[in-house]
Amino acid sequence: MLNNRKVRIMTQLAIYEKGEGKRDFKLSKFYKTDYARFNVLKTALMVTISYVILCVLFAVYKLQYILDNVLTIDYKAIGWKALGIYIGLMSVYLICTLLGYSIRYARSRKKLGKYYRMLKKLKDIYREEDAYAEGAADDYDEGED
Repeated sequence: MLNNRKVRIMTQLAIYEKGEGKRDFKLSKFYKTDYARFNVLKTALMVTISYVILCVLFAVYKLQYILDNVLTIDYKAIGWKALGIYIGLMSVYLICTLLGYSIRYARSRKKLGKYYRMLKKLKDIYREEDAYAEGAADDYDEGED
C-alpha cells in the first residue's frame, strides 16, 4: 500500500534536487566568508577590467582632442578624477556584491535546512514502516506455533 505522506515528501525532495538544489548543494561546500570573498574578488577583477576598457574607449573617442592638446592637458587632475571614479565604482560594486552573496548564501542554507528536515521526516516514516512490518511479522510468526 502506498503511503501518501512518503510519496509527497519524496516528490518535494526530487523537485528540489533537480531545481534549486543543484546550486544549493554546490554552495554548501563553502563557508559563508569564503563564498562571499571569492565572489567579491571576481567582481573586483571584472570591475577593474571593465573600467580599463571604458577608459580606453573614452580615450579613443576623445583622441583628436587629446592629440590637439597633448601639451596643455592636466594629466594629474585627470588621473585623480579617474582614480576617484574607480574607487567610487569599486566601493559600490563590492558592497552590493558582498551583501547580495551573503543574502544568497543565507537563503541557500535555509532551503538546505528545510531539505534536511524533510529527509529526516522521510527517514522517520521508513522507521515507522519497518517497525510496523516487524510487528506484523512477529504476530504472523506467533500464529504459526
